[in-house]
Parts: sequence; C-alpha cells; structure tokens
Amino acid sequence: MDWIERLNGAVNYIEENLNGNIDIDEAAKIACCSTYHFQRMFAYMADMPLSEYVRRRRMSVAAVDLQNGDSKVIDVSLKYGYDSPTAFNRAFKGIHGIAPSQAKEEGITLMAYPPISFQITIKGVSAMNYRIEKKEAFRIVGVSEPLEAEIEKNFEIVPRMWGNAVMNGTVEKLSGMMDGSIIGLLGVSACNEADNWRYYIAVESSKHTEDGFDELIIPKTTWAVFAGEGSNLTIQELEKRIVTEWLPTSGYEYGNAPDIEVYLSPDPENAKYEVWIPVERQILL
Repeated sequence: MDWIERLNGAVNYIEENLNGNIDIDEAAKIACCSTYHFQRMFAYMADMPLSEYVRRRRMSVAAVDLQNGDSKVIDVSLKYGYDSPTAFNRAFKGIHGIAPSQAKEEGITLMAYPPISFQITIKGVSAMNYRIEKKEAFRIVGVSEPLEAEIEKNFEIVPRMWGNAVMNGTVEKLSGMMDGSIIGLLGVSACNEADNWRYYIAVESSKHTEDGFDELIIPKTTWAVFAGEGSNLTIQELEKRIVTEWLPTSGYEYGNAPDIEVYLSPDPENAKYEVWIPVERQILL
C-alpha cells in the first residue's frame, strides 16, 4: 500500500465518522505521518484546509438527512457535532446559502460536496531541481512560538513572527551566530515531546544560547532539498508542488523530522531559498 492509498484510507476514516468524533491524530496515523504533515499534505492536495473539507462534507450529508427524513433540525445539529443550533445554522447557511429549516422545502437548491479521493496525476509542467542529502543531527538556536492545530491559522502566526524578528533585531543577532553547514536563516516546523508543534526562526549554531533564545536538536535524517527563488508566495507554491507532484512518484514518503525552509538571501520579495523535506524510502507491501 503506497502513501496515496494511505491518504485515501485517512479520508475513508473521516467519512465513517462524519456523524461522530473525528480524531485528526487517528487520521494522521492511518496516513502514516504526523498530524501536522497530514493536514499540510491534505491542504495542498485538496486545495482547501482539512477543517473546511470536514465542514463541507458534514453539511452535505446533513442536508440529505433533512430532505429525506423526518429529523428535526436540532437532532441533525447534534448528530453532526454541533451542540449549538446557532452554530449549526451558521455552518449550514455558509455552505448552502439557506437556513436548515428551509432544506425540506420543495424545489430548494442545495450544495453537494462529494467525498474526496486522491490519485496520482502526472503534471511535469516545469522541472524541479532537488538533491537527496543525508545529514547528521544538528542544533538550531532561535525564537519559537506554538503552532495551531488548524494549520490555516498558522498563516497568520508565522508572518507575524518574521516581522517581529526583523523589527526587534532578532534576525541580525541570529545571523551572527551561524556556524554550521547550513548558511541561512531557518524557518522550522517541529514537534516537541508533548506532540505539540512549534515554529522556529533560527540558525544552525553550536554557539552559546543567548538569553531568550530557544534551542532544538534536529535528528539525523535523509532530506529531499529543493532550491527556488522569488517571494514568500513562490516558496508556498514550491512546497505545494513537492507534495502534489514530486512526492507521489518519488519512491519516498515523509520522514519523522521537521520541515525546514532555508532563506539564503534576506530580501523577502526576491529571496533565494531551499525547502528541506524529511524523507524515507517508501516500503511497498
């Protein structure tokens, strides 16, 4: 079973639990990756956050329940995990454009979002330059903040962190502490012992940690390293291409280590960068 099949297995788990508790950690285990990587891969491949997909699917099947049965709105609301009828009404109206009480009316128009299914699509519009690199464990030093469980919220946290780090002199201090083989500022998404994700703005360094700086040991890992240049938007495009185009046919799958963005030049609008993805050889059963 390859990782595309495992990803579809995670989607099947979500489908089976639309009217119950959906444990994203369990879905990630089925996909054989971390919760963070699962949500990230899903968002890139589905072009929507996982939370939005779940909301659309629940509202699709809730509409069918309301049309085909004698269920009361409050019962359907509870069935699909909404303790508050107001919250259910808001979610239902956000998808269908009408209140749940109107769903039974003859001739009413409703939206249907079928279950998603992933498959490999060969695109190859443009070349992707990459190298496979094995690196021993190394230490990073910098500042960090916790990441949210819903990955889309992190698109606000991370840019704010970078803005603060530039304004308060953190980036300048870190630049003076580089002494490893990776010469550049690092953006690192890492999981700690409590299975919580944090984002680090850091550098590879063996120097004494300044007050207020955090440190983290990145484990010995094999990396797929992709080079690119452009703005912050183009690095997101590269990361999406890695997940949707390169990874499915590479013979590799996500390894158990952080994602790393390496910024080789300081200009955010004309940056040179690398994306380091932890990988391990795919085991075919």
